[in-house]
Amino acid sequence: MTLSEYLKEQGVDDALHSIFMTLKEAVASIAEAIKISDKGKAGTENIYGEEQLALDVLSDKILGELFKKNEHVGLVASEELPDEMSVGEGEYAACYDPLDGSSLADVNLAVGTIVGIYKTDTFVGVKGDDQLASMIAVYGPSTTMILTVKKGVVKFQMDDKGEFVMCKSDIQVGEGKMFAPGNLRASAVREDYLKLVNYWMKEQYTLRYSGGMVPDINQILLKGKGIFSYPGYGDTPDGKLRILFECAPMSLLMEQAGGASTDGKVRVLEKIVERLDQRTPIFIGSKEEVKRCEEYLG
Repeated sequence: MTLSEYLKEQGVDDALHSIFMTLKEAVASIAEAIKISDKGKAGTENIYGEEQLALDVLSDKILGELFKKNEHVGLVASEELPDEMSVGEGEYAACYDPLDGSSLADVNLAVGTIVGIYKTDTFVGVKGDDQLASMIAVYGPSTTMILTVKKGVVKFQMDDKGEFVMCKSDIQVGEGKMFAPGNLRASAVREDYLKLVNYWMKEQYTLRYSGGMVPDINQILLKGKGIFSYPGYGDTPDGKLRILFECAPMSLLMEQAGGASTDGKVRVLEKIVERLDQRTPIFIGSKEEVKRCEEYLG
């Protein structure tokens, strides 16, 4: 089943279907760009003071230009841009991290794209629960898309003709001993996080951490188990991951697959976006593992 056939089967309206066709084109273009483009620095910084790579800038340009051509998209927001941007009269809005984990590209590790889709004229005031769909694309040995239209989670793989074909349906996350511990430096000053990491190690959990949120969450979804953690500490009590561009789209996928996502106290999907760069701690994966994080760290 192709991506288009799946969306029609799920009763997705023509506008949202069109947006996913735009995403399909963007993912294929970014995948090709990663193969042949400069992996070095762009010589610029994004609005958060983070040094941009050439691939960050190029991926953002690909997504932005394609969304502008889609009549159903009226608003976009990118992690690489200073503010949300009106691009037309469409009722849909797309927020995205064009190339999550881009610093891994020069050492040939998997990277990805994260997208959340809403109906809104501003992202300020929305909650992750308001999303109509979300998607991650993974650029690795194969190019894949894992997505939800709030009817479960499915995976598509790009074939040699650029078509995305379903290769896994009804993705489910259960329980199992696998962990991806982000921001481990926090354990130097947070005794609670050190205790949790020690618990995982003493219980002989399998360590699977790449340094990129997309490949790590992708692995939890496809292996059907595990936990990804990113607590805050010190000068960054909310960590570094942003609700709008990273945590909300990921959390929608995880919950639709039967998992959970929390900031340690509340569901990430319940958190209201007060500003585009708003950050949050996140513990996401198997329900029991998320509960354990709340017990240790909440």
